[in-house]
Amino acid sequence: MVGSDFIHQDFQRRLREIPAQGMGLSVDVYSPDLFELVNRFRERGLQPGYLEIFKATTTALTKVRQAVPDLPLAYHGEGLWITQPDVQASPFFQQDLDEVAMQLNSIQSLWLNHECAIKQMGGYSFGTYVPPLYTPLSAQVVAGNIAMVQQAMDRRSARADGTAPLFLLEMPPLTYFSAGTMPIPDFFWLVTASTPCGLVLDIGHLWTVYRYTAVCRRVSLERFVAEFLAAFPLERVVEIHVAGLACHESADQPKGGEELPEWIDAHAAPIPLILFTMLEQVLAHPNLVSLRAVALEVDTKPIELILEEYAEAVRRFSLLVQQAMARETSGGRVKETTRRPASVQEPACQPDRQQLCDDYARYAQIISGQAPIAGPEWQEVAMEASGLTRYRTSYLPHEILHWGGDLEGMFPQACRALAERGVCLPEFVDFWFQSPRPLTHSYDFFLLKIERFFEFVTERAPDMRVSVQQECDLLRLAYAQANDVGESITEMERAG
Repeated sequence: MVGSDFIHQDFQRRLREIPAQGMGLSVDVYSPDLFELVNRFRERGLQPGYLEIFKATTTALTKVRQAVPDLPLAYHGEGLWITQPDVQASPFFQQDLDEVAMQLNSIQSLWLNHECAIKQMGGYSFGTYVPPLYTPLSAQVVAGNIAMVQQAMDRRSARADGTAPLFLLEMPPLTYFSAGTMPIPDFFWLVTASTPCGLVLDIGHLWTVYRYTAVCRRVSLERFVAEFLAAFPLERVVEIHVAGLACHESADQPKGGEELPEWIDAHAAPIPLILFTMLEQVLAHPNLVSLRAVALEVDTKPIELILEEYAEAVRRFSLLVQQAMARETSGGRVKETTRRPASVQEPACQPDRQQLCDDYARYAQIISGQAPIAGPEWQEVAMEASGLTRYRTSYLPHEILHWGGDLEGMFPQACRALAERGVCLPEFVDFWFQSPRPLTHSYDFFLLKIERFFEFVTERAPDMRVSVQQECDLLRLAYAQANDVGESITEMERAG
């Protein structure tokens, strides 16, 4: 590909500005409480090499920076949706990018990590990540969007030493299904051939790729990992994540036997030993030549379990991580893979982007059960539809009714009144996906849930409009207070 040498050299230049961080934690400010977690680590005499912090309010992130002035911090973004061909045309994209730049600056971040995954597409919204369409056109669009974000960070998010954070693209989990026309390693090869980003390889996400594609019926896990790593652009991996896996609460419990467990990504759950075995295999790979950090993802996990797992991970892997971070190729330069996927296309033009917009609209309709499984991206899914069926009929309804706030807990009065009128809450799932709708604000699933439930109630029971509006107002107020919004407003007023 023309320009690939320049792109790789640009990546190397940016990589040199990131010191080795060792083993750390990927955390949330609120769950568990980050300040309590840091204090508990100090009591144990443990010190994470760094913290990667999930998107919060700028006020909260600034407090974290002040509380741990000597600890390196990185940033896990949310909501830029770089997989989407129309993301730059969104009325809220520039606002979201402004917030990212501000928050990167507030913690002097080493990098911006963002999932290669979606929660909003084609006018439909979801509560948890779904993977992108793994197609050449999709990869080119992702690369173009990353390049634009990296340019914005170069202009506006320089650290104290004058260097800018590096965009890291994280390989997402599969929740029972995957759609596309090319192997996942080829997709990421194509992205990295087109833009100087780094990658985050999540070991649990890799396990779900094994579990929810046909490969698990053909080869052992060890052989799968070896073949995947041989094809994946491993020389671009800057960070590795390790998190828990568990069966989803909406799924039937396993009955034993030979079948692999139906685990999905679950940060609150313990880390299965098989992931540590996979981590060993990854750390030993000779193409892992750009590694700077390994993090346990611990948001929503009990603090005592975090302490135990981190201490065990340090005991078992600190030397292997140090060896991997020190790994060099001949001549001291990070090599670029010479393997080239069969289907490499030129950057996507506007008509191609419109085609991908249509593909993602169909994607949303297929996974929400509104459209039949059809199209070249869905051939393998159609052959083995049980995973998508499980997502449609079990996981997705649970997500809409319970994820990010249980509806009966959020709206106790409205839910009781609806039940008395014979309106069942599962009808809200059908309402949620009955048609695409324009975005009214930047992505926030909790606020979106409030907005959509108000619309649902007023459609089904117009006389309840005033009472459900009161519940909505209380929820929004409590949410603002929990997220320091009120404090932020007060501080801005003082500054003004």
